[in-house]
Amino acid sequence: MTSFRQIEANRRNARLSTGPVTEEGKRRSRQNAVRHGLTAETVVDALEDAEDYAAFEMAVTADYDAQSAVERELVLRLASLLWRLRRATAIESGLFKIQARHLLEFRQRRLAHQKRQNVIDNICRDDAGTEEDTPQNEDEANGNLVIGSRSTVETAQQSDDLTRAFVRLSNLPTYPLDRLSRYEATLWRQACQILFTLRCLDQRKPWERLRLR
Repeated sequence: MTSFRQIEANRRNARLSTGPVTEEGKRRSRQNAVRHGLTAETVVDALEDAEDYAAFEMAVTADYDAQSAVERELVLRLASLLWRLRRATAIESGLFKIQARHLLEFRQRRLAHQKRQNVIDNICRDDAGTEEDTPQNEDEANGNLVIGSRSTVETAQQSDDLTRAFVRLSNLPTYPLDRLSRYEATLWRQACQILFTLRCLDQRKPWERLRLR
């Protein structure tokens, strides 16, 4: 247990410590909290790189000249929120990619079924000795109406696929897009509050300097 004499000695030593005096020392001391920041609470170790987050955190803190512990904590919290917003964007992209794979697998199964059916139909026509008009290309064979260039058709199909993926995601029982939207809104609200607070603190500085003169 710490004795009264030890507590008094610690207080005297603390009063003797004035911290860095030079501008270079002050600039380095401002980055002390950046070394660890909120990395442990923000980064998902199994899925994200802590070094990438550290670099991102440094980039955000470089935009602010934090003069106090409160400002440093606010800036670090802002970096954490912005990182999680980037993660939410990646999650949204991942959800659409999953649905895109489902659509591709469905098309591949349907195409394989159509090819098997075409083989059976051709065998039946050969046995019957009849000739019918054959499709000119693969699109006609699959029942697709080709209008304009292939690039136009592909662009329209991509747009339709994106719409189908959105509808499928919206109708899932877990409502992932709705939950993700609320999550993003919460993060943005917190980030805006921090930005507003930092702006208010920055505006107070000139008045504080005048008061200290």
